[in-house]
Amino acid sequence: MINLPENELTVAFSASETTVLSQPNFWRRAGRSLLHDPVALCSFAFILLLTVVAVFAPLIAPYDPLRQFSNGLSFVGAPVAPNGHFLLGTDASGRDVLSRLIFGARVSLLVGVVATGLASLIGVVIGTVAGYVGGVTESILMRFTDMVLSFPILLFCVALIAVTGPSTRNVVLVIAFAYWTYLARVVRGQVLSIKEREFVNAARTLGVGHIKIIRKHIIPHLIPTIIVYGTLGVATSILIEASLSFLGIGVPLPQASWGEMISEGQQYFQSAPWLLVAPGVALILTVLAFNLAGDWLTDLLDPAVQEMGS
Repeated sequence: MINLPENELTVAFSASETTVLSQPNFWRRAGRSLLHDPVALCSFAFILLLTVVAVFAPLIAPYDPLRQFSNGLSFVGAPVAPNGHFLLGTDASGRDVLSRLIFGARVSLLVGVVATGLASLIGVVIGTVAGYVGGVTESILMRFTDMVLSFPILLFCVALIAVTGPSTRNVVLVIAFAYWTYLARVVRGQVLSIKEREFVNAARTLGVGHIKIIRKHIIPHLIPTIIVYGTLGVATSILIEASLSFLGIGVPLPQASWGEMISEGQQYFQSAPWLLVAPGVALILTVLAFNLAGDWLTDLLDPAVQEMGS
């Protein structure tokens, strides 16, 4: 056991409380940085708008996304172009594209946020245990991580969906199981460094249990990494869900999904391009917004940037 003088123990425990998010000027610096970065500001504004649209989709959507209108098809059975009644036109079944686009946002955000949250939880647990415990436990967990990481993520998801069957719940679980590996490796590396710092040694000296050390002195220092990973991970999860739905093995029909709408729209890209353009633009803007927001958070939480701003 390491013996530290009482004053050094005090300094060590004070250091354990000084995380990025608890710094006195952090939120002021974050607000100032966001206001001076129009790209990041627009990204967060778009994410906020998309969240409001997804949450209040039943109130915002002009029609039921599953309703097939008698005037939703032309006299030859083709989709109706955008007009005053259907702002983004109709699809091949006579359903309102705008309403389906709005409800598709709900599906995309639900899958993206929940899948990324589960993946983050798995990655943090495995990475923390591997980095803190070490030894045989670390070797087993990291070799399992490497094995999962060796599979192409989309093909891995397709294979798992083929076994479990397409459903929204299975899509969330499959994405979470396939995407936790990246965070686990990063967390493991950070825990290896953090567990050797003075405040962790001080906690061990005072007889603090391992679970409490992890919960109070290690996890708080992982929060910036988890936030950045979560923001970027939502974009990746949304893309994977759209890809699975595009292939017909994602969110089951007739539930609206941007990937399914793109798959259907490609058949009419010449006669009814709005079927392809509307969900495609929505998907691109959403993924771009989360990626740009994640890049801004990466710069904000980067230690080198913090030192420059202090």
